[in-house]
Amino acid sequence: MSRLEGRHVALGITGGIAAFKAIECLRLLTEEGADVRVLMTPEATRFIAPLTFEALSGHPVASDWLADGRGGEAHIDLAGWAEVLVIVPATANTLAKLALGIADDVLTGTALATRAPLVVAPAMHDLMLSHPQTEAHLETLKEGGVYIVSPVVGRLASGRVAQGRLAAPERVVAVIRAVLSGAYNLEGCRVVITAGGTREPIDPVRFIGNASSGRMGRALATVAASRGAEVTLVTTMPADLEGITEVPVQTAAEMLAALQEATARAHILVMAAAVSDYRVEDPAPSKLKRAQGGRELRLTPNVDVLDSVGPRSGLFRVGFALETERLVENAKAKLAEHGLDLIVANQVRAGVGIGSEDNAVTILGPSGVVDEVPRAPKGEVAERIWDAITATRGRRT
Repeated sequence: MSRLEGRHVALGITGGIAAFKAIECLRLLTEEGADVRVLMTPEATRFIAPLTFEALSGHPVASDWLADGRGGEAHIDLAGWAEVLVIVPATANTLAKLALGIADDVLTGTALATRAPLVVAPAMHDLMLSHPQTEAHLETLKEGGVYIVSPVVGRLASGRVAQGRLAAPERVVAVIRAVLSGAYNLEGCRVVITAGGTREPIDPVRFIGNASSGRMGRALATVAASRGAEVTLVTTMPADLEGITEVPVQTAAEMLAALQEATARAHILVMAAAVSDYRVEDPAPSKLKRAQGGRELRLTPNVDVLDSVGPRSGLFRVGFALETERLVENAKAKLAEHGLDLIVANQVRAGVGIGSEDNAVTILGPSGVVDEVPRAPKGEVAERIWDAITATRGRRT
């Protein structure tokens, strides 16, 4: 069951060109079972007709707090009903009102009256975003406990490419999910994650690799970012994930070099990459030709990346173990051998794990099994893994 099933989400929309993206936010929320009520400022209704949101949410849209039949109390009713208030997009004007406590429409009135968490996704021209007054208002909101889904660099309405574009709807919904499930608990935490299978060259065009798709590592990075972490993803399969710093690598040696730099200030390391155990001892400098006949490749053990990024004070280390037999036994041995804090074990089988969209894992710590996660999409498995990581870290602090 989705973590948003049956939850009450008030979705506020303001008068910016990015207002059309709120339609996708609404669709994603309702697909996960959330009950969504929409609030629009008068300016927002000039960009998109309320009828669009009424059709998708199944509820009337609140856009006039003095409308007949509500006695001017629409904002109070919504403030009490909502479990979270989300504003997508939040213009510079709305940010100023929220920071200063101005309530001159149904949306800002609801924001002032509600005691539910507030999630804000700003979107505006970069010159407005970088104005000292806007920066001060954002800081005021952060200090007040408001969750900010930061805008990204992209093409703005003016045609300029700069920071100010609204965060992707999937990212906004991921933050809502984290807030409502009480899992927004990684703010201020620096996380490093590895993903994908390493590629060890045979010649300039061929390599030794594996079936890893990098999905599990990307899912872990996405969930960590949605919970407030500053995430660095060291990966052999870059995907330009929004709000995440990606470091592209190919070989195990490149991954180790990147990790030694990335983990210097990190709090958590999650090694989800499928690192090749072997590399070719002497890769050919030019493409091998079939006409040259048969050829033997001499393999040599690869650098042990996990062992090389050894234990250090303040770094919580999580490993992965992909096994074909004796899953728990082999995972426990790897946990002890590398001095890990947790290990995530999964068994090779059709349709699950490496190269697949689903996974099923056993999470173990030094004292035994922490959690058993049955087959589920890798995004859901990533949520459970992060639940286990934060719970285990919490018991040690």
